[in-house]
Amino acid sequence: MITNILLLSISIFLVSKMMSGIHLKSFWTAVVVAIVYSIADILLYWFLVIISMPLIILTFGLFVFVLNAFLLWLTDQLLDDFEIESFGTTLVASFIITVINLVLGWIFLPGA
Repeated sequence: MITNILLLSISIFLVSKMMSGIHLKSFWTAVVVAIVYSIADILLYWFLVIISMPLIILTFGLFVFVLNAFLLWLTDQLLDDFEIESFGTTLVASFIITVINLVLGWIFLPGA
């Protein structure tokens, strides 16, 4: 769990450096963002998946990226030191964070 949050923090931090529409105060802010995002994910994700299942099926699973973007937007709303300028930026950032986090997981958590 701690390793996953650290990898997510790195992903969020890297995306904030790659995209001008995302603003973080520091790397420690990325850690807080990862913790809040993880809590939101644990509490809300499956509920959101269940209520949006028809859209997920119609889009062949791509709507899941919208759900991840929503959780990222929610995290943005909850934290003052983390800012994303638009929902479009949130959607792109969510996709990139997912890809980076997946690659980091393959590298640092093989077989997990």
